[in-house]
Amino acid sequence: MRSRLILGIESSCDETSASIVRDGREALSNVVASQLIHADYGGVVPELASREHLRAITPVVREAMHRAGVQYSNLDAIAVTEGPGLAGALLVGITFAKALAFAADKPLIAVNHLEGHIHAVLMDAEASFADASPLLALVVSGGHTHLYLATKSGNTWHYRNVGKTLDDAAGEAYDKVAKLLGLPYPGGPWMDAIAAHGDPKAVPFTFAQIKTKATGNTAPKLSREAILEQNEDPTRPEFRRYDLSFSGIKTAVRRYTELHHMQPRIEVRAAALRESGLAHAKPSNPKTLAQALELFDTETLNLIASFQASVTNYLTRTAFAAAEHYGAQALLITGGVAANTELRRRINAEATRRNLPIAFPTIALSTDNAAMIAAAAFPKLQTQTFAPDTLEPTPQLRLG
Repeated sequence: MRSRLILGIESSCDETSASIVRDGREALSNVVASQLIHADYGGVVPELASREHLRAITPVVREAMHRAGVQYSNLDAIAVTEGPGLAGALLVGITFAKALAFAADKPLIAVNHLEGHIHAVLMDAEASFADASPLLALVVSGGHTHLYLATKSGNTWHYRNVGKTLDDAAGEAYDKVAKLLGLPYPGGPWMDAIAAHGDPKAVPFTFAQIKTKATGNTAPKLSREAILEQNEDPTRPEFRRYDLSFSGIKTAVRRYTELHHMQPRIEVRAAALRESGLAHAKPSNPKTLAQALELFDTETLNLIASFQASVTNYLTRTAFAAAEHYGAQALLITGGVAANTELRRRINAEATRRNLPIAFPTIALSTDNAAMIAAAAFPKLQTQTFAPDTLEPTPQLRLG
């Protein structure tokens, strides 16, 4: 059987990406253009994101095709992120993909961004877990924190949501706390790098347990809607949910800075990071990190370390509790926060203790990219599940 090639296009947030993937496994190219402009605003500005996608998408796709050494005639399909994401950003990718599919006379495949993150792991690990069912997938990023039971039937994957954040996503909490403490955007990598230099037990942050009421409803509206849509009774063991919440720890950090009068130090540090140019540098560079650490006092280092320890422990504890309850045969961890070193350390240690197989994506495939979109499209190509000409963005698209 000849190999099949899919061009994937991803533009759901602030990364413009294109990739050529062979047979859903081998990435022949994976080009990602990150939008640095948002660092000046401390977060993603949707209108600016759309404009940057417009500038980048043509050269990014051309570069992906060039690196893979293929022509449009060699492609078997074109895949694009349908949602969830920013409406304007998604529209750029979908419009480009539709025009390209029409011009090249190739089928168009719509992909759920969340399923893409799961396939970022399965690209390398699916063969290892061929006989493992169900799998539990923790998708944890700046915009999403979800737990899915994943089972495979033939060439098709099926997903069931068994938990999600009821407010902020974990990565969003990282970015908001980083901004609160005067760190550059995106804050997640900075928090991860700096946390290693503080005491993780200095500030005893805690997370409240989210309980299901006897009526079968949880208090937050989003959780109640999800349950009603699935016609599931969360009081029954087979429908138990493992929902999370991260808004509380964000508020706790803010309250801590107020009680300890840290705001003047935060403002001085933020200004120093901007003036030195470190705000646009990457903390993965040892020289950059060493310079930045000179601006941090012990109390702030301990606060960051304690925040990271609490969040990663919460994610680890919840994921393994859900895996045990549902009898998952393996655990997949994916999304931007899956690149966090402390989360990887904790999950690896707990998986070893429980003798449960786990898998992470590579660091390059943890954040948003088009290779995962093309990989998730491959089963749809096999079943000829193609998108209609009327495909439009679905910013609130759900999985499962």
